[in-house]
Amino acid sequence: MATDVQQEPTPTTNDGRLPVAGIDRRRAGLGTVGLAGFLGLWWLAALFQPAYVLPSPAVVAEAAVAEFASGEVFVALGQSIQHWVPGTIIGTTLGVAAGVALGWSTLLDDISSPVVRTLRPVPPLALIGFAIAWFGINHAGAAFIIAIGAFWINFYASYGGVEGVSDDLLDVARSLGVDSDLALIKTVVIPAASPEIMTGIRTGIGRCWMLVVAAEIFGVPGIGRRILRASNNLQVDVVITYILVLSVMFLLVDMAYRAVQKRVLVWR
Repeated sequence: MATDVQQEPTPTTNDGRLPVAGIDRRRAGLGTVGLAGFLGLWWLAALFQPAYVLPSPAVVAEAAVAEFASGEVFVALGQSIQHWVPGTIIGTTLGVAAGVALGWSTLLDDISSPVVRTLRPVPPLALIGFAIAWFGINHAGAAFIIAIGAFWINFYASYGGVEGVSDDLLDVARSLGVDSDLALIKTVVIPAASPEIMTGIRTGIGRCWMLVVAAEIFGVPGIGRRILRASNNLQVDVVITYILVLSVMFLLVDMAYRAVQKRVLVWR
């Protein structure tokens, strides 16, 4: 007797296109065209500028090969990671914790509001003097600058996420016996605010890669220091090489974080 075998529908994108290995072919194609156009415009512009102003893509490629072959890229990247990782983790953790606490507690918010409003406009670079005085010219000082930048982004993202939690959702939780503040925060508030919190974390990660360069201005070794030294010597091809290294690192970390974010927010 013949039996009907039902096949699962082939997954498609929102507009009906077939993805290949999770890749949208149309978007990938358009991205390739955009990249080729950018390189073409760069090459044309470089024809009318000296190499110390705007080197061509070929010249930058030669410089990149030389930097990778000498191992300078790996040394500088390893040095930057030594303060990027702790700075990002500490700033993110403290920012999320403070944002959740102040977003939930009106009392804490009122008490800390003057301090928050006073310190928020201060850019991380303005605190370099404190970083040197408190930690010295080392990875700890650079991590401090990075942590400050990560803190405020995550603080306001978490604060806004908690403030936006529906009162109806809290009332339902209380009616089911979830009474204590800690239990409400753990079981209701953080899950409900997780989209905003995770968006803040993602934004902060990108901001921290930008702050790597700024945090190394005062002499801490790393990619930023290498960029500054190359700039002083008018080695623009080397500068662009390390800028591209930062861009690639950001893209890799961002892709990994987005994969985690999709798993955490699979319920959305």
